[in-house]
Amino acid sequence: MFVHTVFFWLKKDITAENRALFERELKTLTAIPSAKSGFCGKPAATDRPVVDRSYDYGLTVMFDGLAGHDAYQIDPLHKKFLNDCSGFWTKVLVYDYE
Repeated sequence: MFVHTVFFWLKKDITAENRALFERELKTLTAIPSAKSGFCGKPAATDRPVVDRSYDYGLTVMFDGLAGHDAYQIDPLHKKFLNDCSGFWTKVLVYDYE
């Protein structure tokens, strides 16, 4: 199993329309054929010292292995997301693990 987790910090002045576009496009990433499952959303309402809730959205996508992840990276849906939405964030952190 290969797990790809991404956290996004959006620009503070992003419009409501652009935020809605970001949310719609983010959800499409879990439908990429090489993805076995995926989830996305806003930070949970947990409030503990060890929980970082400073990001705006998180995405986790699971693959059978590295080949699935690599196919995801070049999939047209992923490229569309980057093209349409990369101007909306100030920071992205990616954590991949097996």
